[in-house]
Amino acid sequence: MKVIIQIPAYNEESCLAQALQELPKTLKGIECVEWLVIDDGSQDKTLEVAKQNGAHHVISNTGNLGLAKTFMVGLEHALELGADIVVNTDADNQYQAKDIQKLIDPILAKDADIVIGTRPIQEIPHFSYLKKKLQFLGSWVVRKLSKTTIEDAPSGFRAISREAALKLNIFSAYTYTVEMILQASTKGIAICSVPVRVNADKRPSKLVKNIFSYIRKSMLTMFRIFITYHPFRVFFILGFLVFGLGFLLGLRWIVLFMGKGAAQHIPSLILASILLLGGLQLCVFGLVADLIAVNRQLLENIQQKVRKQHFKHKEQA
Repeated sequence: MKVIIQIPAYNEESCLAQALQELPKTLKGIECVEWLVIDDGSQDKTLEVAKQNGAHHVISNTGNLGLAKTFMVGLEHALELGADIVVNTDADNQYQAKDIQKLIDPILAKDADIVIGTRPIQEIPHFSYLKKKLQFLGSWVVRKLSKTTIEDAPSGFRAISREAALKLNIFSAYTYTVEMILQASTKGIAICSVPVRVNADKRPSKLVKNIFSYIRKSMLTMFRIFITYHPFRVFFILGFLVFGLGFLLGLRWIVLFMGKGAAQHIPSLILASILLLGGLQLCVFGLVADLIAVNRQLLENIQQKVRKQHFKHKEQA
């Protein structure tokens, strides 16, 4: 069994050295542990720091691709290197590296294919009261949408089995954390969480520069991801609501028409007609989107098989 610990990094020369120094060199049940740093087009000495502090593999993006795409670059490279388990952690040493064993144990026991570290949010001193409440609310929404029990959806401290990694496709350009959970629930990938510890805060979050901007982007990301994987449900609910409103307006017009004649309340009749047609169109859109989603699933199945063959040849080479 081979574990690759990957660290996406962007301008992390001040924190990366300590993060690497605390990574484990051995793990129970694992024959080989290697470290992979993905430099996301840093403008400081992140690349040099990674090489000087024991990273076995260092790759660099030609530009700043963002966290989600950099995560996928690392995941693909880890698979090429023959990883049986990929562990993702942050370059700012937010998570205690000693808990990596906790992350991989459920995978080794075949209880899960994705394991997410749950931070003690309420005990983290540098998290404001508002941030703690928003973290709780956001994770609750993700649990409801994904029908999982993940308590800390934004946590980037996670372990992924090879089989799960072959199935993942991250479309979001902002963050991979929520999308991975929703994908896991849709694709039948077993996912669980374990409690982990955190270190003292080294720097402000680069992802959450503004709490309200983060909320807006996260909500848009969740909606986009949900509509990608559950299009029929979204369009049908929207269509049902619009059609229902039009139906009620139509009933109202009939009642008024019966009492005051054909020349009355024409605007209500027009609005009711528009809503009824709009509701039917949304339902039709849902059917078409559902057919497209089926084709996407077939393509992802083909992609998974191609990936298996591709990475198998890479390992043999």
